Amino acid sequence: MANPSTHAKDFGSTTTDKDKNKNKDTGGQNLADKAGDLANKGREMASNLADKGREVASNLADKAKDAASTAGEYAGNAAEKMTHAAGAGVRNLGETIREKGPRDGTLGTASRAVGDALQQGGRYLEEEGFSGMMEDVSELVRRYPIPAVLVGVGIGILIGRTLGS
Repeated sequence: MANPSTHAKDFGSTTTDKDKNKNKDTGGQNLADKAGDLANKGREMASNLADKGREVASNLADKAKDAASTAGEYAGNAAEKMTHAAGAGVRNLGETIREKGPRDGTLGTASRAVGDALQQGGRYLEEEGFSGMMEDVSELVRRYPIPAVLVGVGIGILIGRTLGS
């Protein structure tokens, strides 16, 4: 006959194995839960990092835009000042031509006409500046688009020939 104590030990050991398997399953479940929690935390951290990255990129873009705007303003102001200075120079040149040029005859008439034209052009540059000139050119292009395109093509050809030589 079988030893009852052996049978009891087998039964008890089987129960112990089941308990161990349950503990292993619980331990495995805990590991899966922890891994899921870690994955969620990782996703959250990645999302936070992405948000921070977008924020930093946005701030950098804003600062670059501000810097470009400031540089554009400085360049615009410098262009205005140079245009006014060029206007004063052209106006003075016109005055000099009128004063120093011949007074009589064909050369006198031509020198007065050139002097007057330079003075008027110089005054225009001084008064209007670069921005006023650009507005006037824009208005001319709007009013006469085909001749403006033809003039642009002609200037392009002249520049191309000059640079190609």
